Amino acid sequence: MIKQQANMDWMLKDLAEGVPQTRHVVVLSADGLRMAQYGTDHDTADRLAAACAGLQSLAGAVASELPHGNGRMRLVVIEMDGGFFYLMAAGTGAYLAVLADEGVDAGLMGQRMRDLVLRIGEHLSSPPRQDGQGVR
Repeated sequence: MIKQQANMDWMLKDLAEGVPQTRHVVVLSADGLRMAQYGTDHDTADRLAAACAGLQSLAGAVASELPHGNGRMRLVVIEMDGGFFYLMAAGTGAYLAVLADEGVDAGLMGQRMRDLVLRIGEHLSSPPRQDGQGVR
């Protein structure tokens, strides 16, 4: 995970610094484990990653109710007092989460997140766990 973190640092920094008002950027696995972060400490990133696991599961359950969909979540946006939260699917078993202040340009954020996911999607993939261990 350390090498993967180092490889993603500059890409996450590019997203955070390229979209004004970005506060936290976290890459997480589907089971809520932090894989990489930028602009935040480990504890905050871990809390966000854990919350995202539940959110992506909920979004997937809602998506499965659409008759012509495939039941997969692509993007969740939550507007709150003080800011926005974005969660985007980013490869097999991986997600990109961003917390931003309310002044953020939502269109720019969505575009930059999509660009990042397309550029490095295979690096963000997290293999499924077997018996509590990551596949090696």
